[in-house]
Amino acid sequence: MTSRFYALDALRGLAIALMVLVNTPGSWSHVYPALLHADWHGFTPADLVFPLFLFAVGAAMAFSMQGQVISRSSILKIARRTLLLLSCGLLLHWFAVLSLSELRLPGVLQRIALCYALAALLILSLNQRGLLLVTAGLLLSYWLLLLGFASTEPYVLNGNAVQQFDLWLLGAAHLYQGYGAPFDPEGLLSTLPAISSTLIGYLVARQLQRMSKLQGAHWLAYVGTALLLLGLLWQFYWPINKALWTGSYVVFSSGLILLLLALLVYILDVRQQRWLQPLVIYGTNPLFIYMLSWLWAVAASKYLLWQHNGMTLSLYQAGYNALVALLPAQMASLLFALLHVLLFWWLSLWLYRRRIFIRL
Repeated sequence: MTSRFYALDALRGLAIALMVLVNTPGSWSHVYPALLHADWHGFTPADLVFPLFLFAVGAAMAFSMQGQVISRSSILKIARRTLLLLSCGLLLHWFAVLSLSELRLPGVLQRIALCYALAALLILSLNQRGLLLVTAGLLLSYWLLLLGFASTEPYVLNGNAVQQFDLWLLGAAHLYQGYGAPFDPEGLLSTLPAISSTLIGYLVARQLQRMSKLQGAHWLAYVGTALLLLGLLWQFYWPINKALWTGSYVVFSSGLILLLLALLVYILDVRQQRWLQPLVIYGTNPLFIYMLSWLWAVAASKYLLWQHNGMTLSLYQAGYNALVALLPAQMASLLFALLHVLLFWWLSLWLYRRRIFIRL
């Protein structure tokens, strides 16, 4: 028995909506703490967004790759999509700086591309038992790498193995600088556990395909609770840390995702209520909406400028100023982001009604 779960489509749409909400505040100086990533160790709701993306990528492969076998044509298809995703990610980063010497090489789409490629090859090569063993093995191997190759403490910002590997391979100028030091939260080495996040999405979706809706909701709730508790216990030995994508972070975030998915399954698939249909629509063009939201935010804040009272003003800043004149700073910043969520949902709806689905 193969079941179609609308909750998986809604989960993808939720990932897009949360991404826009987190990435487009009116002012980064006035953001509610829940919408900021944890400074280092720890977890906030914003830290759930990227695992949601990777989970959705893995879940989609459970349907798109069903019945496929490893062959020259399947490998070429994976390679083509991977290169396109990598190119899109590099294009977005270039647009932000217009410079190759300062071009940040790792990034969100770059990590998605690598996770997709490696997860797809594993899916074609292994059965589900093998995939489950690889998922756990990647986390444990990565843990050993962090412990064995750090020049200082394994989980601090400066000197961890992820940073050292990226510095050696890519150079400081091509890494993220937002931590006050060259360290990239989408580093190459930390992509290993991110593949596990992707494979968990695939394995969960494959399991749901064999279940009824109600069975699926119960199973997700049980497994999600177990993963959540495992992540909380593991953090005492390996801190929950999104920037390092630690194993405890993978397990904890996956537990939250499964509990959230259990709720969506119950609402959309068991009770068959459709008031969450806007989330399904939001997830129909995820890559296009992600890229467009990035390009718009960069253009509106960096390139659409004019002089006002002797000062340079951006379109982005002008929009926030109009709201902050009426509301407290944090509330205005949140409303600014929510208006962007609505804007890109409207665009998703426009594309959906015209049956326009942009795929790589």
